[in-house]
Amino acid sequence: TTDNYTNTESSAASDVYKRQVLDEKAVAYLNTDGNSRGFASVGGSHTLEPFFNEVLKAVEDPQTGVSVDERLRARIQVDGPPERRDALAVRKDLRISPLGSGSDYTPFLQHAGIASANMAFGGEASDGSYHTLYDTYEHFSRFRDPGFAYGVALADLAGTATLRLANAPVLPFRFAGLADNLTQYLTEIEKLADDAREEARRTNRMLEEGVYALALDPSKRLGAPAEVPEVPHFSFAPLMNAIDRVSASARTLDAALAGLDGTEDVDLAALNVRLYQSERALSRKDGLPGRDWYRHQIYAPGFYTGYGVKTLPRVREAIEAELYDQVDDEIAFTAGVLDAFADYLDGTLAFIE
Repeated sequence: TTDNYTNTESSAASDVYKRQVLDEKAVAYLNTDGNSRGFASVGGSHTLEPFFNEVLKAVEDPQTGVSVDERLRARIQVDGPPERRDALAVRKDLRISPLGSGSDYTPFLQHAGIASANMAFGGEASDGSYHTLYDTYEHFSRFRDPGFAYGVALADLAGTATLRLANAPVLPFRFAGLADNLTQYLTEIEKLADDAREEARRTNRMLEEGVYALALDPSKRLGAPAEVPEVPHFSFAPLMNAIDRVSASARTLDAALAGLDGTEDVDLAALNVRLYQSERALSRKDGLPGRDWYRHQIYAPGFYTGYGVKTLPRVREAIEAELYDQVDDEIAFTAGVLDAFADYLDGTLAFIE
């Protein structure tokens, strides 16, 4: 932005102004924080997942000469987790990982609702030097990235993404991939609840049968656990229905966007604002329970996990914290966010039609 602002009366007013400028004009925040030799890694907003898949195809891996996309796919086939290997066969795009915290993207994504991404290479260099006396130029140049080849590749990756975003007649935000990832997150949460219910029953059954008393060393002070609260069955139907709405609206909008080449009688400036502010539509000013600074309702660092991400955090963390009387309310709240997001996508489609 070229805006200049001098505020001699209040730094708070200056902060508000800066936030307003970001909210009105920031398309995306691209971040790098650490790099080494190996395979491309991208985490970020799933509204940009198809875009980054195209960027990965355009960047050459310095060791093999193929695209970093092709090399990453080969890595997944050889030793990726089963779910990622299976996804290669049924999904056009590689999944990018959701972002929790741990770097400069946090205030942009989690607080301001600005679509963000974090990029790096790694997997073929030894770690262990982070924030130590051994985190030196010599260590990096000998062990992390000899010849700085992957530093150049990272600059190529970040630079290609920046230039394509800056020069796109229609910004490359797409939404079907987000809906697909939301479906996966809900499946994970359903399994979380089922596993917690079964584990509670197993623990309580062993308590009733005296299994702990027989298994524990009677000479030690360690005793049996307390009885575990029963885990009720939750109705995830509101979330399922909301995600279905997002999926349908996303497919329709993505198809309409794919047909644009910049020559149509469409107000592209207004359309682009709708596209890049779509991430804001997934945030709420009241924030998350117990931490209102974190406003994004799809991605958040875990309350107790530090950097680690929690997706659909209201519902997931209510179950993990055994706040079972709050789960239905959190399901309803999150479903409301997604229903409103589907409305936002439908409203964006109107700019094309």
